Amino acid sequence: MQQVGAKSFANAQPVDPRQFPVVIPRSRTALVRATHMWVLHKRLIQRIAGAILALLLLAGVYQSRDVIGSVAATAYRFVQGEFAEVGFGIDSIEITGQTLTDDNDIITLLTLGAGNSTLTFDAQKAQARLEWLRAVKSATVRKVYPDRVIVSIVEKVPVARWRVGDTTWLIDEAGKKIGTDIASYTDLPLVIGEGAADDAVVMVRILDRHEALKNDLAALSRIGDRRWDLIYRNGLRVQLPESGVAQALDRLEMYEKDYALLDRDVTLIDLRVPGIVTLKPGEIAAQQLADAKKKTKHQAKGSSEYETPAEKKAEAGAQ
Repeated sequence: MQQVGAKSFANAQPVDPRQFPVVIPRSRTALVRATHMWVLHKRLIQRIAGAILALLLLAGVYQSRDVIGSVAATAYRFVQGEFAEVGFGIDSIEITGQTLTDDNDIITLLTLGAGNSTLTFDAQKAQARLEWLRAVKSATVRKVYPDRVIVSIVEKVPVARWRVGDTTWLIDEAGKKIGTDIASYTDLPLVIGEGAADDAVVMVRILDRHEALKNDLAALSRIGDRRWDLIYRNGLRVQLPESGVAQALDRLEMYEKDYALLDRDVTLIDLRVPGIVTLKPGEIAAQQLADAKKKTKHQAKGSSEYETPAEKKAEAGAQ
């Protein structure tokens, strides 16, 4: 508290109390404080208010989601119908390039959520969906106004057939299934056995260099996911080694050219040991070998019992 001296007090002037400032009401005091708060914290207040408004809006949308969905669906159908009415309905879908891919699968993916109007049909999304299909390598989808959709399919190239249980699949160069076997692909090599698809392409490429060995070849059998056997339609099985397959096939082709080995009555040719060829004869060949062995043995025994005239004369003189 500041003390006022007598001198200062002596100079003081009297004041009429009616001239004092009017007392500010409490309501106005609160308004002034709120104004000060707005000036000082405007951004923070706006953010808080925005967050509260967004929460209220989301709650309202969630509560009305069924009504909003119904209204949107109705509006969409109405717009589709209006577009179709004025000539922009999809009247035809032209598809080219498909062989392994079913037309119904293509149509289903094209029309999935696309509506029936060329104006609302999304060609890019339809194109991406088509590339989900096993056999499709790439696809091009175009809209031709007012009422056509043109689809061009490029399919993966099958290199072999892979039998799995009762189903025969076509596989591509990566060993992936791309479709079920159909009559137009029966000329492709058939591979069987667990894991056969993974290494089929390598084996098929090696065998392509030996045309003489592909005649009447029924299947390539994967053994223990380690090596291959060649199975021919006449029942012959050729056992190939785990490594050095190319060399074993070279040797087999040489025997075929020189001795027609694959056309003989042989049920098994074992090439698993380098430099050694083991054969298992068929029934006819086995019987022929047995007869030849008996004949040779009989001839050997007969020659040992036969005596020449000189031997007989020498024997008589000795007596």
